Amino acid sequence: MGQSAAVLEHAEYRRILIIKPSSLGDVVHALPTLQALRGRFPRAHIAWLVKQQWAGLLERTEGLDEVWPVEPGFKGWLSEVPRLRATSFDLVVDLQGLFRSGAMAWLTGCSTRIGFANAREGSPFFYTHRVPVRAPDMHAVDRYLLVAAALGTAVTGAPEFRLRSLPADRREVSDLLDRRGLQAGIPWIAVNVSARWPTKRWPLEFFAAAADRIQQDKLGSVVLIGGPDDRAAAQAVKELMRAAPVDLTGATTPALLPALLESAALLMTNDSGPMHVAAAVGTPVVAFFGPTSPLRTGPYGKEHRALVSGIPCSPCFSRTCRNTVHLACLKNISPDQAIEAVRSQLAMRVTHQHTR
Repeated sequence: MGQSAAVLEHAEYRRILIIKPSSLGDVVHALPTLQALRGRFPRAHIAWLVKQQWAGLLERTEGLDEVWPVEPGFKGWLSEVPRLRATSFDLVVDLQGLFRSGAMAWLTGCSTRIGFANAREGSPFFYTHRVPVRAPDMHAVDRYLLVAAALGTAVTGAPEFRLRSLPADRREVSDLLDRRGLQAGIPWIAVNVSARWPTKRWPLEFFAAAADRIQQDKLGSVVLIGGPDDRAAAQAVKELMRAAPVDLTGATTPALLPALLESAALLMTNDSGPMHVAAAVGTPVVAFFGPTSPLRTGPYGKEHRALVSGIPCSPCFSRTCRNTVHLACLKNISPDQAIEAVRSQLAMRVTHQHTR
């Protein structure tokens, strides 16, 4: 960014807009960048443009002055332009890096717009400042923090997510678990059997076998979680299990995820949004990775386990499997490996709690 970089690092901004509308995991990845910007600009008004379905999660994030929800579809985005322009932002940070988000940054009328030099769909054309990304396997959390660093933030120490649950959320989760027969004080393990990409999904029969082992070995009660679209997958796992789990699939909202997952002893999951929420609130994670890379999008932090098969074609970053053995990258991760990881993570958590 040459000479303009020095100007950017020392500028002061009063009204900042972050554009990161989706997905759930990506929104969580961007939370430390919000905290870094808040530290750099403590008196600024910081707003975040986000898809309506994830707005509740951001309402539970410290350091944010305004959550700006956007209705789905092109019309929903365009309808926000007049109000965005009237707000007179003096800095727009586009962490999405797609044509629509870049265009929205430009349509705000803001004179300082920053994003990644390697962003997709021509979005860098809309930026006044472009941040290079020199390490392709950098974790998304660290990659987003490059933007904060370009704005003069001293990015030191562990990234801060500051995702909090509200007292009303904790009461609602407690009541929900109680109504499903899980009494307070009984440790339970959240299990998320779905994912947006079909190629990210560990076999349902493997989830059922591992969930049965968890309950058989008295490691904790199994609680299935997920959204309304995940009900069919959860039902299939229930039918394969010998001992019935608690099923909360479709019974909670994204806004309740921090309270729900912070009350779990552990989350066993595919590479998914709930995985990142669990990591952000400090709940240990055991996750299955096939087509994606834990280096780039794994649960953030050393206290989590990302299981990979290590076959040559993984990660392929594809929603379509072209291996002769369909989804071999995930099928080669056995339920026994999952149980070993669950045991290890639970033991580490107990040890950590006793030494605090």
